[in-house]
Amino acid sequence: MGIEDDFYATIKFKSGEEIFSKVAASEEEDRTMLILSHPINIIEVKGRKGDPLGYKIEPWLKTTTDDMFIINMDDVLTLSESSDIDMIMMYQKYVRSADQIDDETSRYKLSQREMGYISSVADAKEVLEKIFKLETKDTQ
Repeated sequence: MGIEDDFYATIKFKSGEEIFSKVAASEEEDRTMLILSHPINIIEVKGRKGDPLGYKIEPWLKTTTDDMFIINMDDVLTLSESSDIDMIMMYQKYVRSADQIDDETSRYKLSQREMGYISSVADAKEVLEKIFKLETKDTQ
């Protein structure tokens, strides 16, 4: 079992998905696994006339906080090592900002008092009924 040096690559999956990531290849028994670090989707943003304005970077998987993924090479259609400095710089900027957001959100923990009043449905219903009854009495 050996892990190769990290490199930046664009990966096209058999499913049609295309991502950009820092990649390390790992040989395990009779198969090759790829270890992806902060994989991203890059979407070209176009203007009204169809001319490219820039790029939008999104996390590959949006419903997880994990930043490392292991995929089987059998799921990959093609892999292209990237030496495009602009692409690598955009990726590194995204990773730094994602790490900074994670640090900031983990730093702040709110107590129940700071979040606001939390009640049961029955308690909230009772309070709202009292308020509604008071308002209807005042308007009559």
